[in-house]
Amino acid sequence: MSEIDHWNNERERIVVITDTNLLLCKYDFIMLSCLQVQRIPLSYIDRICLGQFTFPERSLDKREGEGLRIYWDNLKEPSALSRWNPWATDIPYATFTEHPVKNSSERFSALCQMSEFTAQLVQAVQTSQSKNPVPGKTSGVVVLNQPLLIDTYMGFMSFMPRNDILHYPQCYPLRSLLFF
Repeated sequence: MSEIDHWNNERERIVVITDTNLLLCKYDFIMLSCLQVQRIPLSYIDRICLGQFTFPERSLDKREGEGLRIYWDNLKEPSALSRWNPWATDIPYATFTEHPVKNSSERFSALCQMSEFTAQLVQAVQTSQSKNPVPGKTSGVVVLNQPLLIDTYMGFMSFMPRNDILHYPQCYPLRSLLFF
């Protein structure tokens, strides 16, 4: 899947649903290594929203399509500093869309189906919350069909790279051989 951050930057992710956690993995397919893993307990997920991407009226960088947003801490709002920091990691939600090359093969297309992933995620969250309820939280996950607001106005960092649809992190293993 492709993760879209709060600054409208798109990044390739491997998303794994386990019995108790949702794992968001930043994987380097060239070097075959996992660079970062974010673990979200399924029992903490409050809300799952599906819908079209929307932007503020005066936003310069807009995107078409639909996505999925997963919220896991309903009580925590991102601070103003986090919202304006493109590298912030304390945002209590993750937004996904289908991978841009999902139609390259039938097998890959089957893995990238947003509707199938959403159904599996809702089922896993409900099962996890019934087995391991979080004290002080209401049990159950709310699934909503509503527009997904990406609150970015300039987005210059995401506007330039997205002109190339396959702009994902790359590794240069032979960099030490270069003399610049």
